[in-house]
Amino acid sequence: MDEVTRIVNDIKQGNIKPFYFLMGEEPYYIDKLTEYIEQNILTEEEKGFNQMVLYGKDVTVEDVVANAKRYPMMADRQVVIVKEAQELSRTIEKFESYFENPQPTTVLVIAYKYKTLDKRKKVTKVAEKKGLVFESKKLYENQVGDWIKRVLSGRQYAIDPKAAAMLVEFLGTDLSKINNELEKLAIILPKGSTITPQHIEENIGISKDYNVFELRKAIGERDQLKAYKIAAYFAQNPKDNPLVMTVGLVFGFFTQLLQYHGLKDKNQAAKVLKVNPYFIKDYEIAARNYPMRKVSAIVAALRDVDVKSKGVGANSLPADDLLKEMLVKIFN
Repeated sequence: MDEVTRIVNDIKQGNIKPFYFLMGEEPYYIDKLTEYIEQNILTEEEKGFNQMVLYGKDVTVEDVVANAKRYPMMADRQVVIVKEAQELSRTIEKFESYFENPQPTTVLVIAYKYKTLDKRKKVTKVAEKKGLVFESKKLYENQVGDWIKRVLSGRQYAIDPKAAAMLVEFLGTDLSKINNELEKLAIILPKGSTITPQHIEENIGISKDYNVFELRKAIGERDQLKAYKIAAYFAQNPKDNPLVMTVGLVFGFFTQLLQYHGLKDKNQAAKVLKVNPYFIKDYEIAARNYPMRKVSAIVAALRDVDVKSKGVGANSLPADDLLKEMLVKIFN
């Protein structure tokens, strides 16, 4: 993320703000910036007396301000870090007076995860004027693959597009979880390696042959044998392949296929569908196998299966039967 890089570079160059209010739905960058400040503002010798880590559930805003107003000991500045600051959300506006007149020898870091300040409130406007407010936004699913690629490139690795898709499908948009798995792979594989689906299967436990990505591909190619084999595997391993998620992802595929059919300029497909260009050929193949009218009928049928997968009007049908019903409605 460009803004994160800019903040880090500013700190390296000595352009340090009196306080950093780090907020937003995506905790990964909040944690990374907090960690960077914790490790790099003070020397190891200075940290003993001048670095304090507080936790939102254990303190009040008044406690934080009192610590922030202390003077450093035998150092130019002190660092006060408030982790899990979202626990202070009910009284967060009490920081306004401190933000108006922050202690110049203190670097205050407020890690306010999963929440954001109301931009209409005075406290936010003051914070933006006197310190630094950073919002860490959740990435959309179609953005995570590029994020994985950038992170690995910085560590001198590459990744196969299918391997990246497997990680996103298995771990969703949780950047911290994905990063943890990437760090494991970096320990195992030498720098310069390209991470493949085989590496994902062997080291993370995601099957390269039996996953939703492969199921959608088999459906798109009308490879009924392969699709039913994957569905049977899912039914036998429901914990790793939740029925609701499987139906939802297949439904999403056909919704995108409907969009693809409606495009006048197919060269814009990757941008409009918000998918990696590498996978557009799957939509081209599926479009030839499923005319627009058929896709519309499938989307309607999948709505019914989706409702049943959530236990509505299904008379507790087992996952195996619902997966078969889904495939029958698609292939017939």
